[in-house]
Amino acid sequence: ARIEAIRLFLAYASFMGLIVYQMDVKSAFPYGTIDEEVYVMQPLEFQDPAFPAKNSFQRGTIDQTLFIRRQREDFILVQVYMDDIIFGSSNPQLCREFKALMHVKFQMSAMGELNFFLGLQVLQKEDGIFLSRDKYIGDILKKFGFLDVRSSNTPMDKE
Repeated sequence: ARIEAIRLFLAYASFMGLIVYQMDVKSAFPYGTIDEEVYVMQPLEFQDPAFPAKNSFQRGTIDQTLFIRRQREDFILVQVYMDDIIFGSSNPQLCREFKALMHVKFQMSAMGELNFFLGLQVLQKEDGIFLSRDKYIGDILKKFGFLDVRSSNTPMDKE
């Protein structure tokens, strides 16, 4: 998923009043950094494009990392980014069922409500989902030694 897809997912979840949760696949990348380029292709016999469909999920047409499951008036949205998964539902029971399904199929760590994802700090409140990059910006300033630099006043409002 691209960052735009994540933002759209969160905007829709906010609009629909969903609580967004996150999960992580354990040991998805268990080894250290590789010093050379490696090209890998999954053998065809291991691909199971029907897996989401077997569990009543439909893959997004434009965004192939978005999965949707409808159950009467309720629905669950699942967005996948590498080994990270965020999801929200109009019915909390669907979230519990999805979490259980993922734990059966994969080694997962459930991390609870979404509060940090891909460098975005996520604050979920009754009146919306708010995103910021304060931590990311602080890390960049620290990396380049700008934490103790004096700031300069600007004519722009901060709020």
